[in-house]
Amino acid sequence: MPDTSPAPHLLVGVDTGGTFTDVTLLDPASGRIVTAKTSSTPQDPSLGFINGIADVLAKAAGADTAIARVLHGTTVATNMILEGKGAVAGLITTMGFRHVLEIGRQDIPRRANMFWWQKPARPVPPERIHEVAGRLGPDGSEVEALDEQAVRAAARALKAEGVEAIAICFLHSYTNAAHEKRAEAIVREEHPSALVSRSSEVLPVFREYERSMATILNVYVMPVVSAYVAKLEARLTERRVEAPLLLMKSSGGVAGSAAIRKAPVETALSGPAAGAVGMAFVGDAAGFRDLIGVDIGGTSADISLIKDGAPSVTMTGHVGEWPLSLPMVDIVTIGAGGGSIARVTRDGTLAVGPQSAGAAPGPVSYKRGGTEPTVTDAHLVLGHLPPYLLDGSFELDVEGARRAIATKIAEPLGLDLLAAARGILAIADHNMVGAIRIVSVERGHDPRDFALVPFGGAGPLHGGALARLLGMKTILVPPSPGVLSALGLLVSNLKSEFARTCLQKPGTADLAQIGAVFGELQRDAETWFAHERVPAADRRIVWAASLRYEHQGFELTVEWPGRHVDAAAVAETIRRFHDLHRRLYSFAQEDTPVEIVTLRVDAIGLLPRPHLATLAENRNIARARVGEQRVALETGTVSAPIYDRTRLGAGAVIEGPAIITQLDATTLLLPGQRAEVHPSASLVVRE
Repeated sequence: MPDTSPAPHLLVGVDTGGTFTDVTLLDPASGRIVTAKTSSTPQDPSLGFINGIADVLAKAAGADTAIARVLHGTTVATNMILEGKGAVAGLITTMGFRHVLEIGRQDIPRRANMFWWQKPARPVPPERIHEVAGRLGPDGSEVEALDEQAVRAAARALKAEGVEAIAICFLHSYTNAAHEKRAEAIVREEHPSALVSRSSEVLPVFREYERSMATILNVYVMPVVSAYVAKLEARLTERRVEAPLLLMKSSGGVAGSAAIRKAPVETALSGPAAGAVGMAFVGDAAGFRDLIGVDIGGTSADISLIKDGAPSVTMTGHVGEWPLSLPMVDIVTIGAGGGSIARVTRDGTLAVGPQSAGAAPGPVSYKRGGTEPTVTDAHLVLGHLPPYLLDGSFELDVEGARRAIATKIAEPLGLDLLAAARGILAIADHNMVGAIRIVSVERGHDPRDFALVPFGGAGPLHGGALARLLGMKTILVPPSPGVLSALGLLVSNLKSEFARTCLQKPGTADLAQIGAVFGELQRDAETWFAHERVPAADRRIVWAASLRYEHQGFELTVEWPGRHVDAAAVAETIRRFHDLHRRLYSFAQEDTPVEIVTLRVDAIGLLPRPHLATLAENRNIARARVGEQRVALETGTVSAPIYDRTRLGAGAVIEGPAIITQLDATTLLLPGQRAEVHPSASLVVRE
């Protein structure tokens, strides 16, 4: 009997957050999108992952065999680093560099008090760091032979201590990996069960502290991430889903499970990066290419910027306390979400976050045992939310939220209930405004030149207030804001980055050396394309370089013009560096010699580009009105209509104040704000 099952064509994206796991199913042919939300399962994230897939398949009534790709954004590596719960790791390094981690940098976190801040405990303490003799010069030449017996002794000592994750980081290994490769071979001989990570694979660029930290964090999360990926694949097999599993990287591209097992630290900002990619996609569909996104979930707010349709990427990112100098979407994260807990501090002031009620017990209004008032409870008390979520399937406890804010906030501060709730939201909003200014003003951008994209489950509740605080005149609310990160997974491309330090003397450029390094990186990229089976027509390669002025302590990265090395290409790259420096810092030192420091090659494997279905025009909003309720605003309490977003057609216009509900989020329109439904199904809100 012939097989009548549909050919694989559906795409499924799963984004695991602190409170909910969001799932989006997309049919690329029709543009049809089906979404689902299920509670996250922190005790076993793979369970929430497969539950979400089961839910969305049930809603779509589609056969599992029709799935062509499963894409996933995960917080497993992030949480392990933030919570300090990685593997017991050790480090083998060059003689004299045992305390590089302890010394670190002179930086103090921007929100810390310089008089009492202390350096946090490092992922690897000095007693698990072993020095070995052997040294390379900056040009890669061998100054001193590697002491292989010392490497054997270090491997044996780490094995005796029960260390199963070992990082190897030698001086100047970015120019010559021979010593690190030999050390890795010896460690595998002496300690076959150990997981090993070497810096010449993870981050072959200069700066010992950052390179050591990246290599250590990679092996620190490797055991758990590898086990997690294996469990995901097993869950899919149990479900009879044979589609390949791709995971989002911090840089905004996806990679296969084998690549992630080798470099799991590249998923450190997996979920937020997917949100930025999704934001660029829906923005482009609605005709906006300059965007600032605020992804507000249950625990945190992730802020990112899109310029000319592409997410901003940084090489100087951080995960928690630690620098991670790998390519990552430029995202600022703060502890401000729907579950952020409001409290009165010992000195009698109101504080909100970063502590969160999370998925369990959650806000008081969720009726899951929560007792501390949260941002979500404040919205409910003020009438910004209807007394339900998830299309009415999840009832909220209004009276419980009122009691919690009254007893824990209003009474201790001598405020009335509504003033206390407004105070909670005002603090949360101003914290987010500060983070938005970091990715915009501090990067040389005026937020007023951008459209604000509030997404995540709580984002559209805050979008109107944030835009007014920042003077932004346009807000773009995506069609499914609560699951936008899952959509971002579906529109991502395969991506890998290759870099190597190639320091050039100030004011000069060794064209032969630059060409040789670019050639090596190009060959690495071609090998990666072949391994990932990317067709030649779908391969894209971009060259870039990091430059700095002589005596400057940091670099800026600009795109290299084309794929050739000559004096004209070098001059144009330097000109681009001057222009970028002028935009970021308002000046350029064009008479100062410029150093080319690091060369980069980005390899992109294009995946079939899906499209969103066009919404039929229907300007009648009466059919979408499902009720009304009292909303407490700064200017007083008013009656606001409630609309079901799924019943709105393209061209429909809604005047604020109003509440627009849907499965995955609630949008609050303030007085004076006007929302129009775009044919791409996004809401375009203007003052």
